[in-house]
Amino acid sequence: MLNSKILIGTMSGTSLDGIDIALTKIHKNKISVLDFLHINYSTKLKENILKLHFPEENELEKSLLLSNELAILTGKGINRLLLKNSLSAKHIKGVGYHGQTIRHRPDKGYSNQIGNADLLSEITNLTVVSNFRNRDIAAKGQGAPLVPAFHKDLFFSKTKNRVILNIGGISNITYLPTNGPIIGFDCGPGNILLDHWIKINHNLDFDKKGNWAKKGQVIDGLLKYYLKDKFFNKLPPKSTGRDLFNLDWIKKGIKKTYSPEDIQRTLIELTAISITDAIKENCSGANEIYMCGGGAKNDFLVKILKNKTNLIIRGTSDLNLPEQQVESVAFAWLANQTLDKKFNNSPDVTGAKGFRILGSIHQS
Repeated sequence: MLNSKILIGTMSGTSLDGIDIALTKIHKNKISVLDFLHINYSTKLKENILKLHFPEENELEKSLLLSNELAILTGKGINRLLLKNSLSAKHIKGVGYHGQTIRHRPDKGYSNQIGNADLLSEITNLTVVSNFRNRDIAAKGQGAPLVPAFHKDLFFSKTKNRVILNIGGISNITYLPTNGPIIGFDCGPGNILLDHWIKINHNLDFDKKGNWAKKGQVIDGLLKYYLKDKFFNKLPPKSTGRDLFNLDWIKKGIKKTYSPEDIQRTLIELTAISITDAIKENCSGANEIYMCGGGAKNDFLVKILKNKTNLIIRGTSDLNLPEQQVESVAFAWLANQTLDKKFNNSPDVTGAKGFRILGSIHQS
């Protein structure tokens, strides 16, 4: 393992399904996955996180207590991975700790990811890098998406203009042309609205393979109403989250005559159209799409996207990184850049005034 560095990356996304933890090795500037672990959120934990997305009584203390709970859960997962792989703290360079986003408001100058990085460092005896977004926001950027620089490092092709499409709670795009600057931005809802709607109608966390949406019909009037939201016409750089796309947002356009499955079908159409329009308008010359995130498992959504984009769509597994692991591995990479004092934002993507080193370091 000469000249190799081992780092851990963690990611808890907008979908609120749990924590991804990737044990990675960087050797000769190439990153590979040694092991991976996913920890599901309990129903109660997910409910408590969801409540914090909106103002409530005593929210400061609730967020700090929940921050500790998330750190403990993450720390147990990291220690489990280390034990399984016969590794100790001395073997690990650091941890990239994204935490759980509860508010993302670059328009107001902040983004809030809860998760007590000091406690995580104490539990694991590891150096932890956290709070990646706010340095970019301080430099007048969006603080998101953060992974395009990593996408370029890992997925760039000299012969193909590639789109890396991540569909988590929110959909975001990285465009990697063979020549020219990379482009990246949030293009709209991914699974977030679909998950909300099936939860309140069938008490399920997600629409497996899009099977429920498949039973419905697109409600043209509702789709047109949703597409009027000014976010869709906003030019990059742009980012969004649950602050905008939430259950109240869904309900604003609904009439009593609409059936639940038709609304679900309309929501999946909305996701597909917002992605397709973003690619057509901003990724001229794209040859192929590689998907990652939970949306890559939604067969019906993938089918709609293939029909609308007329592009080859594959999963990032075909680029040697499984779809669910991309973002957690990205935060291991981002942490390594931070610890090496190298720039790790993408000003062309976020709109920041220039290159910055993102992340706050909590020494072991």
